Amino acid sequence: MANYLADNDDLLFYLERGIDWSPITAVVEQDYQSPGGYASRDEAVSAYTDILQMVGTFAAEEVAPHAAAIDRKGVKMQDGEAVLPPEMDAIFAEIKKLDLHALSLPRELGGVNCPMIVHFMVTELLARGDVSVMAHYNFHSGIALSLLMYSVQEGTTRFDRSTRSIAATRFSAEIAEILRGDAFGSMDITEPDAGSDMGALKSKGERDEHGNWFVSGQKIFITSGHGKYHIVIARTEPATPGKLGLDGLSLFLVPAYEDLPDGTRKRHATLDRVEEKLGHEGSATAAITFDRSPAQLIGGRGDGFKLMLLLMNNARLGVGFESIGLCEAAYRLARDYAAERRSMGKTIDRHEMIADYLDEMRTDIQGLRALAMHGSVHEELAQRLKMQAMLTTEDGTLERARLLKQSRRHSHKTRKVTPLLKYLAAEKAVEMARRCVQIHGGCGYITEYGAEKLLRDAMVMPIYEGTSQIQSLMAMKDAMSNIMRNPQKFLTRIAQSRWRSLSALDPLERRVARLTAVSLSAQQHLIQRTATDKLRSLGKHNIREWSREFFQNWEPKRDFAYAMLHAERLTRLLADVAICEILLEQARQFPERRELLERYLDRAEPRCNFLHDEITTRGDRLLASLASGPADDTAARA
Repeated sequence: MANYLADNDDLLFYLERGIDWSPITAVVEQDYQSPGGYASRDEAVSAYTDILQMVGTFAAEEVAPHAAAIDRKGVKMQDGEAVLPPEMDAIFAEIKKLDLHALSLPRELGGVNCPMIVHFMVTELLARGDVSVMAHYNFHSGIALSLLMYSVQEGTTRFDRSTRSIAATRFSAEIAEILRGDAFGSMDITEPDAGSDMGALKSKGERDEHGNWFVSGQKIFITSGHGKYHIVIARTEPATPGKLGLDGLSLFLVPAYEDLPDGTRKRHATLDRVEEKLGHEGSATAAITFDRSPAQLIGGRGDGFKLMLLLMNNARLGVGFESIGLCEAAYRLARDYAAERRSMGKTIDRHEMIADYLDEMRTDIQGLRALAMHGSVHEELAQRLKMQAMLTTEDGTLERARLLKQSRRHSHKTRKVTPLLKYLAAEKAVEMARRCVQIHGGCGYITEYGAEKLLRDAMVMPIYEGTSQIQSLMAMKDAMSNIMRNPQKFLTRIAQSRWRSLSALDPLERRVARLTAVSLSAQQHLIQRTATDKLRSLGKHNIREWSREFFQNWEPKRDFAYAMLHAERLTRLLADVAICEILLEQARQFPERRELLERYLDRAEPRCNFLHDEITTRGDRLLASLASGPADDTAARA
């Protein structure tokens, strides 16, 4: 019997040894005092393993065999509603029986009380079977968990300290309906002419004289937008000048419809269409219009952008795991085909170039998984400790301060790697799916073999939940901001990395330190170039204004032009270095991981040196042409 967990040694490594489950199970199980919970770390991990083994078999035996039929039939519109392929409906009927919608919700709300990292592992397993199934599944339990987290954050969840369990929460009815598998929802951000620029959103949230909220506006490209519960961001206040329009946004829960006792459906929002897409054919991508649709405000007025970031950070980690699942499917399909296809007297996996392709795919997948596991562990602890602080301690106490400090430390670590993971995993999904097609040759272009489907499915990964370019700008901004906040610490890091590159006893540690030094050198060049360009601009100002202009009046779109030009190159460099540093920590604890680190370094070192050279030598001509206005290509056309 096929099993996508049992056949994956790298994934099993994290489940069995690579993840330090002790702090995670302790906080998830309320120090093992949770009613009906597990009595120890080992008992909890054993249960997680059973669940993942079950999902591994389900993904291989019940999802993957139907992926082609789901892709071929797609989602249709009928009488104003989205209709999924029958194979998709059958899969979700089984998911409902398996209670997978309840995976990460607390037991007292009807959940299974697994850590989010178990959910992320399920994401990878299902994505390897079919990304359409995974995407639709993610918006069941994901929306329910988000509603709980929002309720905790706004103070509308009550915790019973005597029983160490949640006694009541604001959205309990909606959560229960989702966990039963009777409803699901979506995250509604994008609008016509307002994609990544959230400050340009035009949907409105309005309050009547009785205090009731209503949302109006159209949202497009909404994954699972045919669902019932929509978390919608809309404008409630005028934009404040200089704040990009983000401060006037609020977050709402909007039910798109209600099912009446007579079996009919009353719609509060109109499903305009289901998009015809390149891939993800079994996942509904919808446009929906709200016209004074009844809504519930989540959090406070103007908190929408901040609250949406919480949801999107988890979503971006999820896309990282989804991309890894697709990469795994592409690698396995290419590897198995190459092992059977004979050419010039041997199977093509014995030809040097193909063998190199496959080795690179395997190595990159393992590196991406290391980055994903690192980010998800710290995100788990950040959110769990914050929730524990809000629910179990009093405001102003030392215990709450301690828990929140720990939460912020983990949050800083996950923020550092999340854009790197989303960027690199999404880009690698496209690259590996494309390579899978190429290894199949002409067969890869034919639908029968499944390679072309993987490429079509992969193409959206660098687009949704924040484009690759948005992720790279975030990573660049964070790197530059950290340097500017504490330049002395940055210089110390440079000195330490250079010293370790020479003095470390472990040759692999020296190689990682040299790679870190390359990354820091690139960042140093970007910050020095940015400062130099800023100094040059001071000539336009009175000398008495120089201090204020240099230390206070920074305009990112103008002053960080050179860094923005190289943001993607820097992101790739930062991601490779982060992966190597994580793998080095693993190798110190598990000697058998040294071979993986060495393989990854062999690939990363030439990549990073090349990226460093591009960052430090290219860009002046292009920036000069942008500054002078649109290029005139009349001569070139002539």
